[in-house]
Amino acid sequence: MKKKLLPLTLTALAFLSDQLSKAFIVKNWPRENTFIADVFGNEFLWIYHVRNTAIAFSLGHNLPDWIKPVLFILLPTALLVFLAVYFFRSNEFSPLQRWALAGILGGGLGNLVDRIFRPAGVVDFISVKLYGLLGFERWPTFNLADSFVVVFGILLLISVFMPEQGRAGKKKQ
Repeated sequence: MKKKLLPLTLTALAFLSDQLSKAFIVKNWPRENTFIADVFGNEFLWIYHVRNTAIAFSLGHNLPDWIKPVLFILLPTALLVFLAVYFFRSNEFSPLQRWALAGILGGGLGNLVDRIFRPAGVVDFISVKLYGLLGFERWPTFNLADSFVVVFGILLLISVFMPEQGRAGKKKQ
């Protein structure tokens, strides 16, 4: 049971760091669309307070208001509950996969709490310059929760393609 509970410290840290960073932004710069700082002085990293009433890249912002709670609150809640249940019931995860899922859960919870308790939208504040890469001058503004979901999602995906040896639940030869 310890191997299942210990990764949840990452869930808690991801959730807390996300919520504390968003609270700091909102407290100090309450108006959205507020430029806060050019971190390195070369336009690469900006802190810029915006709100997102949709999902990643503002997908769905034009949807009718009645459908947004279903798509942006109920479905993510169901997915997070499914992941949490699977996290505890399955013994097939490697330690790396368990930690990756814990990071995804923390990030997912961070944005879900924003969608429920911040009617103006999810707080985003990190803006990175891409210099035209992928057709973007700047990557769409994001937050720590988004980072946790993406980074640990990629880590989980990579771990799926790792060799089978060493995976939990597999018999060693």
